[in-house]
Amino acid sequence: MRLPLKDRSNAADIDVEQVKAMVDLFLEKGFTYFDTAWMYNAFASEGCVKEALTSRHPRESYTLATKLHCGFIETEEDRDKIFNAQLEKTGAGYFDYYLIHGIEGEMLEKYERLHCFEWLLEKKKQGLVKHAGFSFHNNQARKPVTSVIGRNRLLLSLFDAKMN
Repeated sequence: MRLPLKDRSNAADIDVEQVKAMVDLFLEKGFTYFDTAWMYNAFASEGCVKEALTSRHPRESYTLATKLHCGFIETEEDRDKIFNAQLEKTGAGYFDYYLIHGIEGEMLEKYERLHCFEWLLEKKKQGLVKHAGFSFHNNQARKPVTSVIGRNRLLLSLFDAKMN
């Protein structure tokens, strides 16, 4: 989510008042999906979500997506630290969509080594995530998708259930 800035040289200096107006208009026009991530706007985007959206609108009036990026995790404990910080920063209570972000190449290997896919499905079981998913940025999508799903029977069964 690219947010308006007060100072273009400072990605964290979000114009929250303008974002509030944008959020209100967006919801008024019938749109509901908001996307953020831990690292957006120099780690300030999720806090802006709290100020402009979650503290001002009923939870059932919007859907919120955020992501886990492997550039910020080195241990299994890091996943929970970031996830819990995301819940606190956004004030959302739960995430409608939570993505393992960028499953290509070495990033996929790290996610698998740290058991991120199983961890995310556990968050779903706990009711902290409504929809679990992943994203990628390359045009060779078939290989990482089949790699992730093929190596994890639980993900495979979930994928099959969604596709049928």
